[in-house]
Amino acid sequence: MSSDRPLPPIQRRAALVGLLALAGCGFAPVYGTGGSGQLGRISFQTPDTIPGYRMRQQFQDRLGMPRAPQAILTVTMEQSTGPAAISIDGDTTRFNIQGTAQWSLTTGDNVSLGSGNVRSFTAYSSTGSTVATQTAADDAAARLAVALADLIIARVLLLDLAT
Repeated sequence: MSSDRPLPPIQRRAALVGLLALAGCGFAPVYGTGGSGQLGRISFQTPDTIPGYRMRQQFQDRLGMPRAPQAILTVTMEQSTGPAAISIDGDTTRFNIQGTAQWSLTTGDNVSLGSGNVRSFTAYSSTGSTVATQTAADDAAARLAVALADLIIARVLLLDLAT
């Protein structure tokens, strides 16, 4: 329901007070280019693998290309594949891929700004041809890398790089 009526005075005052409170607490947009924004302030080191490439691409898409990096995000990844569904004949028809990524964010002087582990999983079907199954497995590994990258990004955005 949209209405062309203006907000009542009490709602306008509440909105204004809320904006002033944000300005007074030092609020700055995470994706801002000036001040404490983090776009272009982090360089990335990921494994030289296809999932590592997918992860690096996600970092660049979300955090920007490193222009004047003040920190280095180093990531290592591990993944394992296991059966998720087995037919009556004993054939595996679906696989789970579980992944773990360890990350650390450090300054150029090797001072730690944060670190942690993230976990995620995805799955793919193996009921098609050999080529279709391999394509599905490759796609699942790429999705897993992007999911792990998003989890890392969510944690990195909470860190204050101004220090």
